[in-house]
Amino acid sequence: MRNLFAFLFRYRGILVFALLEVLSIYLLIRNSAYQRAAFFNSANTYAGQLLEWRTRVSEYFRLTEVNQSLAAENAALRQRLYRSDLGQRLADSLPIRHDSLAQVRLLRTGRPDSLVLGNQALTNTDPSYPLIPARVVNNSLRDVDNYLTLNVGTTDQVRPGMGVLAAAGVVGRVQSVSEHYARVTSLLHSKTAISARIQRDGTFGSVKWQGEDPTHALLDYIPRQNKLVRGDTIITSGYNATFPEGVMVGTIDSFTKEPDKNFWTVRVRLAVNFSNLTYVYVVRSRPQAERDTLETHTGTVVGGGKRP
Repeated sequence: MRNLFAFLFRYRGILVFALLEVLSIYLLIRNSAYQRAAFFNSANTYAGQLLEWRTRVSEYFRLTEVNQSLAAENAALRQRLYRSDLGQRLADSLPIRHDSLAQVRLLRTGRPDSLVLGNQALTNTDPSYPLIPARVVNNSLRDVDNYLTLNVGTTDQVRPGMGVLAAAGVVGRVQSVSEHYARVTSLLHSKTAISARIQRDGTFGSVKWQGEDPTHALLDYIPRQNKLVRGDTIITSGYNATFPEGVMVGTIDSFTKEPDKNFWTVRVRLAVNFSNLTYVYVVRSRPQAERDTLETHTGTVVGGGKRP
């Protein structure tokens, strides 16, 4: 206590001056509307800057959570897109008689797309290709057989044989799965073949990587009588239940005629940039198991490395 009194006595002049300054500022702000407004505006500005810095720091540490939520949202949106395309193709493929009670039409009333047969509505809430968002935790590019590792596994309902897509297009297939991770055979793999078709004319072929340039692959089995155009879009054919029909694979970069072959040698620029893959989607195909069983028993497996 004696030391406290000694401190106050020693610095009494500075303390009294500080107290009077604070009191005078308080009286100035209290009795002057202009000074009061200026003070609070300045205080709010500095407080806002501090809060903004704090928010930036907290958001930085929440980037992983935010990215995961965005990936989940993108998966839901893409799932709805595939469902809408499927419903439209189904409606367009069915014959419609305008004088029949069994008309088929699409309802677009803000709800999920529905098919109506007569007066009975069949909601299309069970898509054939649910998507599972995943993050790439490992990726190889320089080998002849390249693989990716994803941070999803059996706990996320991922199984071997499922397809993997990115926002730009096809990535590969799931080869093996543990509880929390999945190993994916990349499109940049010597034994990976994707059943595809040229979007412009519907010609079917098979996309396969040649083990050199990670940005290009070859499209096989395109007959020489077909007219090709540089820049033609290559999409998945839908012949294999692994991938939905119409997913981007790449574009034709060049094509040549080999004298001893009946097919074009077509070089395709891949849509996916494998050097910067971060988030992908695992395709959970519902009809795949049934199709694979039937095709295996009959010896007509399609798109798994053989000619489509």
